[in-house]
Amino acid sequence: MTKSTLSLNERRLLAALAPLGTADAAELGAILGAAPDAVVQYANLLAQNGELATVERVVEKSYDLTDEGRQYAEKGLPERQLLASIGGPTPMAELKAHPLASIGIGWLRRKGWVTIREGVVERAGEAPEGEDERALLAEPLTDGPGLRDLLKRGLAVERETVGYRVAITPAGRTLVEAGLDLREEVGQITHEMLLTGTWRDAALRRYRVDRLPRRAVPGKIHPYQRLLDEMRRILLEMGFVEMGGELVQTGFWNFDALFQPQDHPAREMQDTFYIGGEADLPDGWEKVRRMHEHGGETTSTGWGGIWQESKARQQVLRTHATALSIQYLAAHPAPPIKAFAIGRVFRREAIDPTHTPEFEQLEGIVMDEGVTFSHLLGFLREFYSRLGFPQVRFRPGYFPYTEPSVEPEVYVEGLGWVELGGAGVFREEVTVPLGLEHPVLAWGLGASRLAMLKLGLKDLRQLYRSDIDWIRETPIRGRR
Repeated sequence: MTKSTLSLNERRLLAALAPLGTADAAELGAILGAAPDAVVQYANLLAQNGELATVERVVEKSYDLTDEGRQYAEKGLPERQLLASIGGPTPMAELKAHPLASIGIGWLRRKGWVTIREGVVERAGEAPEGEDERALLAEPLTDGPGLRDLLKRGLAVERETVGYRVAITPAGRTLVEAGLDLREEVGQITHEMLLTGTWRDAALRRYRVDRLPRRAVPGKIHPYQRLLDEMRRILLEMGFVEMGGELVQTGFWNFDALFQPQDHPAREMQDTFYIGGEADLPDGWEKVRRMHEHGGETTSTGWGGIWQESKARQQVLRTHATALSIQYLAAHPAPPIKAFAIGRVFRREAIDPTHTPEFEQLEGIVMDEGVTFSHLLGFLREFYSRLGFPQVRFRPGYFPYTEPSVEPEVYVEGLGWVELGGAGVFREEVTVPLGLEHPVLAWGLGASRLAMLKLGLKDLRQLYRSDIDWIRETPIRGRR
């Protein structure tokens, strides 16, 4: 490696190192007027460019007492303070009244400082100062058995300081002795330099096109949040408004208003998180009860049996975002309505690569005069297409609150057709009790499953982890 191929910063670092031989990056940074990180970068380039310098990573450990540790350093460890309160045979009940009893009694027994017989505590001879007590008073704290005991008890913490030591090599020293050009370099030739010809004598900065620049790691939004924001943007562009609601819902809105029978398996404890207490029912709830029992004023025969008001008053963590849709429709009974929600829902699922007890669902509704099942398929096809899934198909499905019902599927290269939720037209048993006079198209899609496909993941749990390396490596744009 020749002098001419080195950058000015590398040559300046060599010149600073020559009289020192070896130095810390921080020390060299002070000499060069550069940050320690920049010095390490220059040194690594010297190490690559002909082994002109070496870089050693130095990790130094130090120890500090916690607030609790400092308190005990002044007053003594809990067991020492507790022992001082034992003048003679002491009933355990009396000893437990001491403020430090919950901590100290166990340590008294562990260290063999007391004996306990038939509920009476007595000293067991001398209680010499232990290594942990000596370590507690040491300045500075030094590694050893006593300090390790303090670390285990949370009375001290270990800190690591990472530094770098840079040394010049014989090859680097030879290059310095031959002379280095330390003139300021010119990074850009100006119009004036061309006219005057001064560019011929200027120290032009050399560029290495065979070296990658230092990697920049900018701040990024979590990949899953970016996709949720993209879904939200697409629906807003399609003319929808966003709706919201509480995580805790009554059984009435979560199940009954959607014509889900009260003996449906999904309402049992194995599928639903129930919250203690009851909540009030909205005005007109009797229409929902009549719909369940005998079909109300429709052609339906309902579910039969006796509808229990107590079940409708139960509070649950919402199992689907459709609970928000039905409440939005109850509050906005006049068309046109185009609304969506992206919200977290909860179900009693065992955690595995494809299931978690809480996840996000994308819910949408459209109500207007003359909308049909074909419009529903069109909305879904448009949404999936804008999200990057142009191949969409539908197969018949069943849900208690829609008829007809479909399950949309998208084609993913390497996986084939993947089902992504459910959709349909609300049944009259759902709309009539609310006084809705026009068709309602509805869908509920698994946002987390969509995200897995877009990000190429095989484990759903990855979406909820703060894995810095994964976040850095994930492109800002998802798979198309």
